[in-house]
Amino acid sequence: MSPDRLATLSDQLVLAAILLYLAAMIGYALELAFGRVTETVKERRLVAVGGPSDDLPEPAPAPEPASWAPKAGLVGTAAMWLGWAANVGGTLTRGLAVDRWPWGNMYEFVVAMLLAAVTVFLLLQVRYPVRFLGAFVGVVAAIGLGFAVRVLYTQAGPVVPALDSYWVAIHVTAAVAASGLFIVGGVAAALFLIRKEGPSRLPSRADLERVAHRVIVIAFPIWTFAVISGALWADKAWGRYWGWDPKEVWAFITWVAYAAYLHARATAGWKGKAAMIVSLIAFACLMFNLVGVNIFIGGLHSYADVNN
Repeated sequence: MSPDRLATLSDQLVLAAILLYLAAMIGYALELAFGRVTETVKERRLVAVGGPSDDLPEPAPAPEPASWAPKAGLVGTAAMWLGWAANVGGTLTRGLAVDRWPWGNMYEFVVAMLLAAVTVFLLLQVRYPVRFLGAFVGVVAAIGLGFAVRVLYTQAGPVVPALDSYWVAIHVTAAVAASGLFIVGGVAAALFLIRKEGPSRLPSRADLERVAHRVIVIAFPIWTFAVISGALWADKAWGRYWGWDPKEVWAFITWVAYAAYLHARATAGWKGKAAMIVSLIAFACLMFNLVGVNIFIGGLHSYADVNN
């Protein structure tokens, strides 16, 4: 198959992934809206016989879940796997079309990053009961790919000489993987802040915080490796490890923010709302590093190839 046809096939597969992620989001959302309600169990205090009771009135019984809700979730899971397969196909055919690693510009990076996020969610779902994240990961993936296609799209072709290096396979791949993990952690942290005490369609806050913390713990060393390998690549390409380029600065700020979250949680005992807010601040730094720096701030890393 010719490079042009491979590039066209890649574009079509990415569009198919958007539609399948939207279908998955709908299936997961239906299960979340009409499925089982999670109740927060409040601890009861013991009182002396005949003493005043601090027990609160019993809450109203939770509504019965719809019998078809779990099937909607299964349909969502099937659509998510199909969307993942289309996303993989779109990434691979893009790489074959250009005969290089398929994340040499911002469009390709975002497509790969969202593929990583969906992969993390699907792998988590195999081991942990995290299907509740599906509706939110699905909508993030669909909107993100739509943004990439509509705003960031770049014709398949060669990259600037600085990116024609084996370091792309090392540095950028690590950044893609860590960013995908951080996206899932950011979704869980945002849901933690949205979720209130009492009966809810969402799982408990403790479960949401646990998911967010686990993926951040995995992502942080990968991001650390991405920052270090980026410095090594910079020394090879530009003759210095650090040059205060905006991308370098914001990658380091993101690292510091996530390090602050992990340090505060491990040593100061920060848990719950405060810890989740810190993790979301770190996630905002990551998103600015991706979008703000690449599009709005010039520098040696201005390889977004966005048509302004």
